[in-house]
Amino acid sequence: MSLQISILTPERPFWNGQADEIILPTETGEMGVLKNHAPIITGLDVGAMLIRGGQATGSKDDWNSYAIMGGFALVKQNQVTILANEAVSAENINPEEAKEAFESAKVNLEKAEGVKEKVEANFAYKRAKARYQVVKVLKKV
Repeated sequence: MSLQISILTPERPFWNGQADEIILPTETGEMGVLKNHAPIITGLDVGAMLIRGGQATGSKDDWNSYAIMGGFALVKQNQVTILANEAVSAENINPEEAKEAFESAKVNLEKAEGVKEKVEANFAYKRAKARYQVVKVLKKV
């Protein structure tokens, strides 16, 4: 295996294992990490995180997907440490509920008025979109 990955949330260690590749939802876009990546600390946005191979999937070419609700990632010496505000595995998300929540959040965002309401609606939209994206990766929707 090439990367040792640890995902930590305030509640508990979420996942720890080895994988071949990870794609992170950073604040500047998606970032892929492979073996021997340059050291970096980056902020994580609310979005879908993908892990390929190793203990994450049991197969070298399969992907697992997770909804990450912001945080930070440290990449150093083939170790990826993720401090996430919240993390949810695609297997623990109901696809129909995720789709309904996404569509509802999208409508609420379009209807939002005022700064506070727009900020809250945007955050709810990003959370719902992340959850919906991870189940779409598994093609459950």
